[in-house]
Amino acid sequence: MNWAFEDYPAYDDLLEFLANSAKPEEALSFQLSNDKQRRLDQLLSKNRDGTLSPQESAELDAFEQFEHVVRLLEARVREKAYTEGV
Repeated sequence: MNWAFEDYPAYDDLLEFLANSAKPEEALSFQLSNDKQRRLDQLLSKNRDGTLSPQESAELDAFEQFEHVVRLLEARVREKAYTEGV
């Protein structure tokens, strides 16, 4: 699945809201819970081995989409902090 942030402009409003609402240090320190990180690690390992099921492939795609949105949020928070001198 090829997913591009630009295909979903509604995310732009969400990112803007979160970037303006979150404390920079909190937004920039976001991490997955231990359980979700373990699951992601399992999926990545199975992907490397070529043993992902179609359902697992969709799950990994969702993690990748989520990571992309988090990276965009981090970029907005950094830009906001820079322009405001925080």
